[in-house]
Amino acid sequence: MFSHDRKRRPLGVGLTALAISAALALTGCAANGGGDGGDGEGDGDGGNLAITFLPKNLGNPYFDTSNAGGEEAIEEFGGTYAEVGPSEASPTSQVSFIQTAAQQGVGGLVVSANDPEAICDALNEARDAGVKVVTFDSDTNPECRDLFINQATAEGIAKSQVDLIAEQIGDEGQIAILSASANATNQNAWIELMEEDLAANHPNIELVETVYGDDDDQTSFDKTAALLQTYPELKGIISPTTVGIAAAARYLSTSEYKGQVALTGLGTPNQMREYVEDGTVTAFALWNPADLGYLAAFATKALIEGEITGEEGDSFDAGKLGEYEVGADGVVLLGDPFVFDAENIGDFDF
Repeated sequence: MFSHDRKRRPLGVGLTALAISAALALTGCAANGGGDGGDGEGDGDGGNLAITFLPKNLGNPYFDTSNAGGEEAIEEFGGTYAEVGPSEASPTSQVSFIQTAAQQGVGGLVVSANDPEAICDALNEARDAGVKVVTFDSDTNPECRDLFINQATAEGIAKSQVDLIAEQIGDEGQIAILSASANATNQNAWIELMEEDLAANHPNIELVETVYGDDDDQTSFDKTAALLQTYPELKGIISPTTVGIAAAARYLSTSEYKGQVALTGLGTPNQMREYVEDGTVTAFALWNPADLGYLAAFATKALIEGEITGEEGDSFDAGKLGEYEVGADGVVLLGDPFVFDAENIGDFDF
């Protein structure tokens, strides 16, 4: 673990840094990756610890990292790990994977929802069959799951990104948002709060448009190009998605807009390092996605073993991360975002 006294750049809202694990392997589809679900044969003493991770889509570096954290946790407590998922992050693309995992008798399902409602019926059918359902990164409606592992508060994430872009463009000018899919629960919550913050605290910044790259690299790249062609006076882009910010940085890095149009958002250090080092990007933020997956796995274990039920005030042990408590509406909070820049990005490897 990196110690808390490493050089860092604090957020304007006083957010504290997360301790971040070094040298995390960005694994893709481990165990039964790319298949239809786990085998239901977890050997833990307290219940069926066969746990399947279902990200928004496979091949996404962010979910490669978060799911690697989940796999690490499941190996620690002696469960069985699997990862399945669609190739594209569409609203209903996860339904068949949920149904198959339930049919195969997994003990727990950890899901990042592409849509808050579209997968609810399938999740509740799985819960009726005895599967514990934990959402992470992007939530469903609360009645469709047992717990939600929230990476950070929506308010903290939104404010950190607005503060970063405001600083980088001198708190005035046109900006745009490059989001993931139009139905992503977390993205929409952050964007709404960003709009409120901009209106209340940054009257000289104009948000001209929000576009959607669907968490696809080429689509996000093309959307970046289109924004810059449509808005020649654009001064900055916020992309609160790891796929989007990397694609936008790739476009900017070889264009006439490098150093002229600011880019910030949510990204991983390994994706963004070259763009920070070459001056395309000044600073961006993220939590540790591996810790998010690790915490989700331990929360699922606690549900399966009956240590918690998901009620407010329940507490459980999360291995190396320590003790966590369930908040209102079955939400467990990982922590606060961390800002990466040229001074500290070399300290991280994920």
